[in-house]
Amino acid sequence: MSRKALSRIAATVVVASLPASGAFAADAALREDALALFEPIPESPDPALDPAAVELGKALFFEPRLSEGHNISCNTCHNLGTGGVDLSPVSLGHRWQKGGRNSPTVLNAVYNTAQFWDGRAADLTEQAGGPMVNPVEMGSTQEHVVEQLKGIPGYLPLFAAAFPADPDPVNFANAEAAIAAFEQTLITPNAPFDRFLRGDDGAMTAEQQAGLRVFMDQGCASCHNGINLGGNSYQPFGVVEKPDWAILPPGDKGRFEVTRAEEDAYVFKVPTLRNISLTPPYFHSGSVWDLKTAVGVMGSAQLGATLDADQEASIVAFLDSLTGEMPQIVYPTLPPSTADTPRPQQ
Repeated sequence: MSRKALSRIAATVVVASLPASGAFAADAALREDALALFEPIPESPDPALDPAAVELGKALFFEPRLSEGHNISCNTCHNLGTGGVDLSPVSLGHRWQKGGRNSPTVLNAVYNTAQFWDGRAADLTEQAGGPMVNPVEMGSTQEHVVEQLKGIPGYLPLFAAAFPADPDPVNFANAEAAIAAFEQTLITPNAPFDRFLRGDDGAMTAEQQAGLRVFMDQGCASCHNGINLGGNSYQPFGVVEKPDWAILPPGDKGRFEVTRAEEDAYVFKVPTLRNISLTPPYFHSGSVWDLKTAVGVMGSAQLGATLDADQEASIVAFLDSLTGEMPQIVYPTLPPSTADTPRPQQ
């Protein structure tokens, strides 16, 4: 074989052995350690979900007439265009009242062990009904929600299709179940982190992988673990050191309000870190707008560690890898009101 041919073969071997453009050698040990703590989000929602219930739930999720003033929907506080939140410290409710806590993201909420910051709702179905009848949020009642839905004729066929075995399908429990069915579809798969866990060596940058190592080694993953990197446990805010009262308002004792157990004072459900770069401000108080600052607060309050600037930046780089593919939702055309539809109460 000629020298020229040998050179050509050698060049081909070298090129074939190089990683794809922009890729680098991933840390196999890092992936193995991560898989012991985390798991990727499924690439599609639960296939067992009833399409008719999901379609009804989507309409109800965007339906402002479920509120007493006909001006607030689920999407108002959990905006699907802005990471499933409203980008506000606390949300504005009925008659411009302010809520007591930052609205958590609805995205990937299906993977939480319970709902709300204090875990007072066991699942998405129970959570869906809470804001509708909360006087500070949507300001209605169960009876009026049903009266409202029955006063919009276009909803009857949607409820009948979703709940065909129910002789009177337009009821509050079915509305809750339908909204929950839709919310179960609001997942964000294929984040760089998910692809890395599945074996894609080029999914995360070297900086993001380094941040993952810091995140695990510093102990962040002791609370932020599992499929949702959180949402699966309760922890006191200030395990080692209580943060400033501006971040941890003294009047909000968290899960204590649910259990009345003294050990639950200032205990909150650990929030998911999925899509965290999209959902400021942070913490239940909505008091911190900068993610790097939030990382520093968690280091001192929960771990008793003073993270240096490089460690904070490294962890933030990793957190950026948790942004997944947003659900693509076509805004529904809602059934029209009629002359007999109950009027809004401002």
